[in-house]
Amino acid sequence: MIMTLMTHAGMLPCVPIFRFNPYDWENPHPCDPDPDELENKFSLMNSMWFTIGSLMQQGSDIAPKAVSTRLVAGIWWFFTLIMISSYTANLAAFLTFERMTSPIQSVEDLAAQTKIKYGCIGSGTTLSFFKDSNLAIYQTMWTVMESSQPSVFTSNNLEGVERVQKGDYAYLIESTANEYYTERKCDLTKIGSLLDSKSYGIAIAPGFRYRNLLSSAVLHLQDRGTLHILKEKWWKQEKSGGMCPVEDKAGASTSNELGLANVGGVFVVLLAGLGVACVVGIMEFVWKTRKTVQEERGDFWEELKKELLFAAQCKGNTKPVSKKLDSDNTMTAPLTTYD
Repeated sequence: MIMTLMTHAGMLPCVPIFRFNPYDWENPHPCDPDPDELENKFSLMNSMWFTIGSLMQQGSDIAPKAVSTRLVAGIWWFFTLIMISSYTANLAAFLTFERMTSPIQSVEDLAAQTKIKYGCIGSGTTLSFFKDSNLAIYQTMWTVMESSQPSVFTSNNLEGVERVQKGDYAYLIESTANEYYTERKCDLTKIGSLLDSKSYGIAIAPGFRYRNLLSSAVLHLQDRGTLHILKEKWWKQEKSGGMCPVEDKAGASTSNELGLANVGGVFVVLLAGLGVACVVGIMEFVWKTRKTVQEERGDFWEELKKELLFAAQCKGNTKPVSKKLDSDNTMTAPLTTYD
């Protein structure tokens, strides 16, 4: 689809400009100095062949001759060079990224492989969750962790983080602690979603008389957003928090795509080049028409109208050569060369 759009984007400006410009009409028989008609090689099919050849970096057996049409060809070559180079670079980056992407994206991927060991802290709610779970996948993971040698359990979270940084180890940790460490160590990342959802609470003695007051105070802090503000402060601001940029975390799981914003400047250059080529083409057209009128001693506006009407027909690749009257009223053709 992209290749088709690029081909049409290059072909559509070529046909009218090549047909409109008088210097791209040439003698089909160079050995005949007095031809009856001129030929334009840039038909619809030839223009398509020219743009596809440029797009494939192979060239073509036809080439423009006028300044304006050479501007069109040059700006199209520049456009295809940048687009093909950008696509090739983005494809290489994508394939490299695919090889570098972690094969583990969820707890199911972790349980299905044996290369990367996984474990948790040797005591606490995380260990109890796997030990007492009734789900088959978590029971399997607990069996693997319990039978692994050397032990995959750690004495504290910091030890688990250090083992992860050494490689080939995944540490199962509470989400709050996970966020705390990944905000400070940019080589760590969170994989998958939460395995379980539990909330923290304040332990008090049974029958404690301030129990209701504490519950109300916690709910009040939550409603006002104070707890969220405190978490943002101590997790992402204080004690070297927030060291890892958000884009780095996003880049760990997705690859940047080549969008219009990345190549928009190339399209601007293409449109600007086509605009300049159109202006130059109009100047060449007017100059050639004026020169023809002077040689034939005709009317400028009539000749201009005739050439415009012929160019607007958009059919036929040949046109008759204008003849001029000599002093004895005989028709002769001007000896004009087309470089």
